[in-house]
Amino acid sequence: MESIITKDYAIYFNSTCYNKLNTYINESNFSKIFVLVDTNTHKHCLSPFLAKLNTSQNIEIIEIEAGEINKTIDTCVGVWNALSDLDGDRKSLLINLGGGVVTDLGGFVASCFKRGINFINVPTSLLAMVDASIGGKTGVDLGTLKNQIGVINCGDMVLVDTEFLETLPQNEMRSGLAEMLKHGLIQDETYWHKMSDLSKFTLEDLDQLIYESIIIKKNVVTEDPNENGLRKTLNYGHTLGHAIESYCLSNDKKETLLHGEAIAIGMVLATYISHKKCGFPHEKLENIKATIRNIYGLVELTNDDYLAVIELLKFDKKNTHGNINFVLLEDIGKSKIDCKVENALIMEAFDYYKA
Repeated sequence: MESIITKDYAIYFNSTCYNKLNTYINESNFSKIFVLVDTNTHKHCLSPFLAKLNTSQNIEIIEIEAGEINKTIDTCVGVWNALSDLDGDRKSLLINLGGGVVTDLGGFVASCFKRGINFINVPTSLLAMVDASIGGKTGVDLGTLKNQIGVINCGDMVLVDTEFLETLPQNEMRSGLAEMLKHGLIQDETYWHKMSDLSKFTLEDLDQLIYESIIIKKNVVTEDPNENGLRKTLNYGHTLGHAIESYCLSNDKKETLLHGEAIAIGMVLATYISHKKCGFPHEKLENIKATIRNIYGLVELTNDDYLAVIELLKFDKKNTHGNINFVLLEDIGKSKIDCKVENALIMEAFDYYKA
């Protein structure tokens, strides 16, 4: 796959990753190199990654606990303390080796430590490859409220080695697929149709689909890096999806959902609302619902759950002036931003999802 060069950073793929990384390290004269991992990537990804580095410099490993529940300021404080204890300074490099939690949190840690040190993202999950590591959004959750604290700051490069996907369980792969499906819905109907029939592509096809998904996100972010307009469309399905994810994370009686699993529900809800408010075609709505239900199944939600999720919408970071702002679709590839949606229609959308 051809490298992607933006004005802020570069994205390299597979074997090219390590050639570029080794050259970069050997030319940059970093005082310290740190690799941030979680308990999963320490076990499954760290050794093969280190084996491909060609440097005589000592590399320090910092480990955090895996899982969204650990994507907090408290975890950041632990990493900042570790960086300080290990004599990190402003000429240090932080390499974030992991999924979306590691790249989001690690980017935020690097952006704040000593007022900013260099960092590189090495995404090891499908979700991180096509979404979390691309575009410069970094940050952590506030309790169970998603991504409330953070900054937009791009690292120096993103290294996408799809061999890491061999370490992922199936539910993590499905989580990443949700963001790829979203990219098709907001930008490219042809890509949506490619992604919506998973039975027709092989693992060999996956590299190309990942590449196309990254291109879609990169193009959106390049046009609107600070989310003033077009970049908001990347939040399709996320207004309700994030609220559902937070609700399940905080409710002991609910099964915790991975990010993509919650966003998949959010996309069905948003598409139904789009049908009612923007005339999104009913036949396509039915196809989207069937596709997502086929991949993700049905999550049981009650009327009480609906109300609790709606209550969480007030914390969505896209809100302005007290208004809850939705991204909706007039058709596949044709988005509308900053849409207001009444609670009664959200309840109706939940009923449609469950039906």
